Amino acid sequence: MAGMRLVLASGSASRLMLLHNAGVEPIVHPADVDEETILARLETAPPRERVAALAQAKCETVAPVYPADVTVGCDSMLLIDGQLTGKPHTQAEAIRRWENQSGKVGTLLTAHYITGPQCDGSPSRKTFADVSETRVYFASPTRRDIEAYAASGEPLPCAGAFTLEALGSWFIDRIEGDPSGVIGLSIPTLRRALYSLGIDASSLWNR
Repeated sequence: MAGMRLVLASGSASRLMLLHNAGVEPIVHPADVDEETILARLETAPPRERVAALAQAKCETVAPVYPADVTVGCDSMLLIDGQLTGKPHTQAEAIRRWENQSGKVGTLLTAHYITGPQCDGSPSRKTFADVSETRVYFASPTRRDIEAYAASGEPLPCAGAFTLEALGSWFIDRIEGDPSGVIGLSIPTLRRALYSLGIDASSLWNR
């Protein structure tokens, strides 16, 4: 598998940062999928299944372009009060989300769908799928801090309207689980995926 690369089917700066910190320089190829349609089709499905479907769709959209490489699709959503929430997109929605989740505990679900390279000319590829779960304990920010955080723009493209690694760290009391999964891509899950595909993690490190 000489020259094999890792393809990230996402434009997330946080996921890219995690891979860079782990010694990997991926190909970044954001997947163009209709997330709302996928979620609507699975409206009554369990939360893990809904998030997993998004990750699989992203990976399967991009993977055919890179038959000799590993492709990683991810998606994250916050499960809180029995409801799944994704990206707030607007300041008003980010404020509303924080007014609801302040002082509560939620579960950040990060789904991974990973395909290995084609082998021996076969069109089939090995796959790995898993959903990491991390409990997130939200602080109770002041109204002014909630508004300032929303105005910063940082939480707008983030599942659950928060980050763990930047400004949002002010308002997270603690987590129980994998920090990288909360940021957007679980490195331990990726390691397990690579091993299941017969690939050493170090084979993807920058040399």
